[in-house]
Amino acid sequence: MTQYRLYIAGDDVDAASGATFDAFNPTTGETWATHALADAEDVDRAVRAAAAAFESEAWRSLSPTRRGRLMMRWADLIGERAEEIARVEVADNGKLYKEMLAQLRVIPDWLYYFGGLADKVEGRVIPLDRTSVLNYTLREPLGVVGIIIPWNSPVLLTMYSLAPALAAGNTVVVKPSEHASASVLETLRLAAEVGFPPGVLNVVTGEREAGEALVEHAAVAKISFTGSEQTGAAIAAKAGARLAPVALELGGKSPNIVFPDAALDAAEAGVLAGIFAAGGQSCVAGSRALFHREIHDELLERVQQRAAGVVLGDPMDDATQMGPIANVPQLARVEQMVEAARTGGARIVTGGARASVEAFPQGLWYGPTILDGVGNDAPIAQDEVFGPVLTVLPFATEEEAIAIANDTRFGLASGVWTRDVKRAHRVARALRSGTVWINTYRAITFNSPFGGVKESGFGRVNGAEAIDGYLQTKSVWTELSDEVSDPFVMKV
Repeated sequence: MTQYRLYIAGDDVDAASGATFDAFNPTTGETWATHALADAEDVDRAVRAAAAAFESEAWRSLSPTRRGRLMMRWADLIGERAEEIARVEVADNGKLYKEMLAQLRVIPDWLYYFGGLADKVEGRVIPLDRTSVLNYTLREPLGVVGIIIPWNSPVLLTMYSLAPALAAGNTVVVKPSEHASASVLETLRLAAEVGFPPGVLNVVTGEREAGEALVEHAAVAKISFTGSEQTGAAIAAKAGARLAPVALELGGKSPNIVFPDAALDAAEAGVLAGIFAAGGQSCVAGSRALFHREIHDELLERVQQRAAGVVLGDPMDDATQMGPIANVPQLARVEQMVEAARTGGARIVTGGARASVEAFPQGLWYGPTILDGVGNDAPIAQDEVFGPVLTVLPFATEEEAIAIANDTRFGLASGVWTRDVKRAHRVARALRSGTVWINTYRAITFNSPFGGVKESGFGRVNGAEAIDGYLQTKSVWTELSDEVSDPFVMKV
């Protein structure tokens, strides 16, 4: 049984109360680790450590170039430890080892990219009408940044916010999900080995109380949250009450649109990847498949056959295609939503129930599920399931496809499958979502911006613009002349 503690000011420490909570392996159904249960006192300790580090000579005296090099050395170490961190992540959330390992091997790219960007942050000289004044801007870090992340890809999602925040010169307190905290601790603790000053990176593990304490702490300059839209709205309200900015990467109900001229083999694979990869436990899951009526029956049959043959099993086994649902509350949500859809008239094309894996009878298994025969106004087509559940919706025209795709309160991602290049870009412009994939799906990288519109959140991670969200601009005015002006008239 592995015992994890809080990580504050460069040390592993117990919670002030001494309380702990269990880490549950969704594959085996067994407890595999324990964590310190942070409360408001522990969060205050972590924030104070981050604030002290932000003001410390050890951090503030680092040039942007040296700060970037430090990030790159940390990236190298993460790459060296990728296999062991990936195994920890699988134990926590049940996602496939081959996917977690692939993520851990590219996660260093975020630190390389933003580390390289650290010394590209520049102010500018403003050409004022008053030529006797030198006016220039400085772009400065905010201070302590609080990062709250979910359980589906803990280290990757942490890096989305942490890498630009560090590059900008901030310090950080991370609150991972209580359902998957271990890999974040394992990763952030490595930073000390390459020379990060104590307190620059901190991790508090716990439940809602810890998250709320971080959001409400007066010394936290900004909150970056990834998770559900309901929690995001509550966080925005709490942070807004003390005028603290937030970045929100929230849920989705992403459409995957297949036109009749699409390459059906590729589209079939794209629909499968969009919803059954990672067991549908992805914010960009293509959970609404829009099939043109000309190909609806054929493509639905093809996807049904593939879904029925998806191999469930040990996520550490390369032959496994889908692991378990990550935790008990999420499995209950999936079951409840599918049952409500069935009661509401949806036709279960395949799946629609818990599954079993002989080797892991206590695992949280749910079969790949396809629903048909409901309209886009049905709750199953409007609410995020966050599980392996696909709702198929037919359309007849390009205009109808766009209308159905946009008829949702979310706007995170979309997929378009067509050989018609004009249509592809026409539809991409018309879709109200932060990302549009054409003839591909579920592709994300460190240097392309990512984020949502509508209730999918605001702000962007990844790409050069991400660092802007962790900087503030200071305007500096210097009078160069010896002229004494009228003290009772504003200088304009």
